[in-house]
Amino acid sequence: METLKIAIRKFAPFENAVQKIAEKYRSEINPDVELEIVSLELEDLYRETISEKGLKTGKFDLAIINTDWIFETYTNSGVEKLNDFLESDPPEGYPNAWANSLIELQSFENSIYGLPFHDGPECLIYRKDLFENPEEKEKYYQRFGEKLEPPKTWEQFRKIVEFFQRPEENLYGTAFAGFPDGHNTVFDFCIQLWTRNGDLVTPNGKVSIASEAAKEGLEFYRNFFKNKKAIHPDSKKLESVGLGEAFARGEIAMMVNWFGFASVCEVAETSKVKGKVEVTSIPHNPTSPSASLNVYYLYALASGSKNKELAYQFLKFAVNAENDKLLTKEGGIGCRKSTWKDPEINKLIPYYHKLSELHKNAQTLPQKSNWAKIASIIDEVVLEAVNTGKTISEILKQGQEKINSLS
Repeated sequence: METLKIAIRKFAPFENAVQKIAEKYRSEINPDVELEIVSLELEDLYRETISEKGLKTGKFDLAIINTDWIFETYTNSGVEKLNDFLESDPPEGYPNAWANSLIELQSFENSIYGLPFHDGPECLIYRKDLFENPEEKEKYYQRFGEKLEPPKTWEQFRKIVEFFQRPEENLYGTAFAGFPDGHNTVFDFCIQLWTRNGDLVTPNGKVSIASEAAKEGLEFYRNFFKNKKAIHPDSKKLESVGLGEAFARGEIAMMVNWFGFASVCEVAETSKVKGKVEVTSIPHNPTSPSASLNVYYLYALASGSKNKELAYQFLKFAVNAENDKLLTKEGGIGCRKSTWKDPEINKLIPYYHKLSELHKNAQTLPQKSNWAKIASIIDEVVLEAVNTGKTISEILKQGQEKINSLS
């Protein structure tokens, strides 16, 4: 019996979906293949597949990795080009089954190096039951002289989270994913920058964090972590999954997080907020448009795999329409247009059809072979802002100098 080894992020919806897809593959396609699923925390997934070159050495045959890392592993020859496979034996509906935005980030020099697994841009996720409650609406109006509605600006966001901060009820206005893993704080930094008309990359392709927009955004972020009238006390310990779990337990009124964590609230048996959730665009400054971030997960075929043909056959099966929908029912976010429009999915997750609209404001992180190092520096910058009293200008200046020294 042949064995395929696949590395995935440790996250119940991913693990459950891939396990079920593997069982279906054996039942429907090839009973002589065993799929060994290796579930890893995010940092360990990066380390084992990318930095320790587990894809290039053949330690794994496949991996589900995110688009932050694809350019780095491409430049290090860790992932296999799929063009020949796609031309001779394409997956169902390829390539039109997916939006162009879910193909672009893994395409280099007219070649493609992965297929979409899990999507869902960042958005504002909120408790509609709280916002629609007549008593809450009246209390809010009496306090602020304004209607209680999902915030469009960051100042409205601040007012509303302070209004809903009720630790005695185990309800907190908001939370941020402040865990130092080189990802969540970086994503928050970018959101704060972009929603203030800032740019992360200069016209000449350099990463720039020492701008006025970055200063304003980081100051706002720092103030939230110091404001006990607004934020969940575990914010410094939470990564995006933990943040999503806290929201699903009913502990948070609203949060900026990945769309998938809203979806989980509708399908997870443990969710206490099923039917009480809604999504909308992320707040922004009055003179700036809203912005989002699109980072997605994809199936990548390891360049070092000794079973490339077999691994591709599984990959092809895994991304079909039925399995894309299966992932969604498990709490992930399917990537096919058919799943986004599926009547059953939209009945289960009433806001699922909003995915295409949220994508319109979605920006992407720069594709650089040293992005992981740059992200680590931005992570340090954000943590220093949150945990020290140094001026934001000085923190950003020192961070920029570190980034400049990499090139």
